[in-house]
Amino acid sequence: MTFRELGLSDEVLNAVADAGYEHPTPIQEQAIPQVLMGRDILGCAQTGTGKTASFTLPMIDILAQGRARARMPRSLILTPTRELAAQISENFEIYGKYNKLTMALLIGGENFGPQMEKLDRGVDVLIATPGRLIDHFERGGLLLTDVKILVIDEADRMLDMGFIPDVERIVSFLPKIRQTLFFSATFPPEVKRLSDSFLINPKEITVSPKVSTAETVRHFLAPTRAKDFEKRETLRRILQAEEVKNALIFCNRKRDVDIVARSLKRHGFQAAPLHGDMAQAARTETLEAFKTGDITYLVATDVAGRGIDIAGLSHVFNFDVPFHAEDYIHRIGRTGRAGAAGRAITLATRAESKYVAAIQKLIGKTIPPLENVEAPAQSEDTETDTQDAAAEADTSGRSRSRSRRRPRKAKEGTAEARPRSRSASADKPKRGSAPASKPAAARTKKADTAKDTSRRKKSGRGDEPQVGLGDHVPAFLMRDPRKSG
Repeated sequence: MTFRELGLSDEVLNAVADAGYEHPTPIQEQAIPQVLMGRDILGCAQTGTGKTASFTLPMIDILAQGRARARMPRSLILTPTRELAAQISENFEIYGKYNKLTMALLIGGENFGPQMEKLDRGVDVLIATPGRLIDHFERGGLLLTDVKILVIDEADRMLDMGFIPDVERIVSFLPKIRQTLFFSATFPPEVKRLSDSFLINPKEITVSPKVSTAETVRHFLAPTRAKDFEKRETLRRILQAEEVKNALIFCNRKRDVDIVARSLKRHGFQAAPLHGDMAQAARTETLEAFKTGDITYLVATDVAGRGIDIAGLSHVFNFDVPFHAEDYIHRIGRTGRAGAAGRAITLATRAESKYVAAIQKLIGKTIPPLENVEAPAQSEDTETDTQDAAAEADTSGRSRSRSRRRPRKAKEGTAEARPRSRSASADKPKRGSAPASKPAAARTKKADTAKDTSRRKKSGRGDEPQVGLGDHVPAFLMRDPRKSG
């Protein structure tokens, strides 16, 4: 079957031909005609099968007629991550170049000003992450009463990231009569129940088993020791042994993403981190460098990795075994796309064996061990790596301590610099403190006592105690009150 048989317009077909595509994928073949008919869709397909184009292409045709009004978008696409939103935006630019549709991208990490200007001019397609969309809505810069098509992409990731309450709130702002499209790589029962409340008599499309992996991807397991520096050494040995064109390296935590990326760069690998704490400008720059080949190894979390579409990605490495078996499907789905060959290598410690067992049960196959990879022994490289990691931790600790506000140092001659009176310190103990067992003078260090005694002797006052605010009795205290006036 060709795209022309799906009922798309000539403008869209020309754009698809310019992009070099002739035949639709199974999800596109089944979804596009149903979307053009105006039906709700519940689509399930593994990553890399063309879900984005399955709703992008028919939406362009549907929205070709009509015009958007200010602050009232005609369609809304919700995505869990900024990278996925940017990928969808690129699809609309590629396939909609012969149509005069306007588009806005609302994602976090960017200024509100340019986004609000686009909304004020009116947009046909609004692509947004839930948090930033709600921010615009609460500022009064957005109305959703004119949305005709709602797309919720990667619904399972929405659930994992805790966006479902935001999604439900956003849907409550939309008109009841609309077309809703649900697309995801997996459909756990929670997402299925959620879709039942959003969709009306949907067309269910499943083009592959719920948790299948691409046949073009070869899976391997690399046992390693539990210590972090030993895992990093194992990873470097594998990278040197493999013929890597470009690779994604997944970690479970953002902190580990930075550590692994810095470790690789110290050992001469072209690596960079990508996670949610980075500014959007830095994330965009890093992703662009990875696409152009300036960066060979991109170290990322699951959240940042979702939506990254790199043509010809040769390898995916799991530095950490994912806690949820379904995340393994998403990770390795970045390679072996469009029929290309790919390799997925997972580093696993003995403590992570239960997660490996869950993955093997999910995909229905045993992951074979990677050959010719030995567990690292203690060496100069690993010792250096450990020392560097300790230095990084020490540096971060010092920076946090410096950020705390220190008490201001009093200048000489000011009231703060003068010693407090004996009566003030004795009569006003700190709240909640226990009574002192010894007088304050007994607790004073010997050096300070000797220094203070010497100073008093030089002034001619001997061992006279301090009175009032200084070392002498103020003159006004020596006056006879009966003679005043």
